Amino acid sequence: MTLTLVKAWTAARDRLKAAQIESPVIDARLLVEAACEATRIDIISDPYRAVTDAQAAQLDSYLDRRERREPVSRILGRKGFWKILVGVTPHVLSPRPESEVIVDLTLRAFPEAMAFNVLDLGVGSGAILLAILAERPAAQGLGVDVSEDALATARENAANLGLEGRAAFLRGDWTAGLADDSFDVVVSNPPYIESDVIPTLDPEVKAHDPHLALDGGPDGLDAYRTLAPEILRVLKPGAPFFVEIGSTQKDAVETLMRQAGADGVTTVRDLSDWDRVVTGFKKPLGNPLSNG
Repeated sequence: MTLTLVKAWTAARDRLKAAQIESPVIDARLLVEAACEATRIDIISDPYRAVTDAQAAQLDSYLDRRERREPVSRILGRKGFWKILVGVTPHVLSPRPESEVIVDLTLRAFPEAMAFNVLDLGVGSGAILLAILAERPAAQGLGVDVSEDALATARENAANLGLEGRAAFLRGDWTAGLADDSFDVVVSNPPYIESDVIPTLDPEVKAHDPHLALDGGPDGLDAYRTLAPEILRVLKPGAPFFVEIGSTQKDAVETLMRQAGADGVTTVRDLSDWDRVVTGFKKPLGNPLSNG
């Protein structure tokens, strides 16, 4: 019996569903597309196209790995984020849809033709920074990360997206060495998971995401304690920040940002209605009495 695209997709879906994979329909489609060199449109418009033996073997290998809870992004080495596709290596977090809230808020704050510079602290794969730059042709950005391996991934992603001319990457300890009042916006998705929670995470995360990018210390707030005053230091007066948080960290991170001197501090929820991004801005010049 000839294996077709639709049969391959149906069997892959059922296999992942039986393995209790969280999103078997989407994962099966992505793996079929990659293994069979097909597109989503191909599966719909040409469902009876024959799958070769080599393609079937590749798909079987992919499904074996997914059944062992290896994420699709790790299997394929790439992940869609916002409107871009980024390469994913073992040295970076696999970008998550929740982080797109930061991109959305930044784009809302800066009109398309406006020139501005953005700082991404803990840039990882570059997904957030590059998604912003891809939509704002007059913008430039700097991504900082402590991991040179992560920076190599980000640089390659920038080059693949044709953004290397507007994105620079620096190995560093957060804002160390960066000048005061130098950025129009700061974004960050820092490590925020409590150390003792990491062993309880899904295998896709705890076994495949770098713990350096996950571990926020005993209470998950270590990075924010460092970042709060430093974000305010490097921002230009009146400039905004957008910082991702864990779903239970709203009050603690808002307090840290207010104590550092931020105005207008509030939290934006993601599409799943979880607290996700703390935002605010540096007090404008000539507003010394502002108390947020």
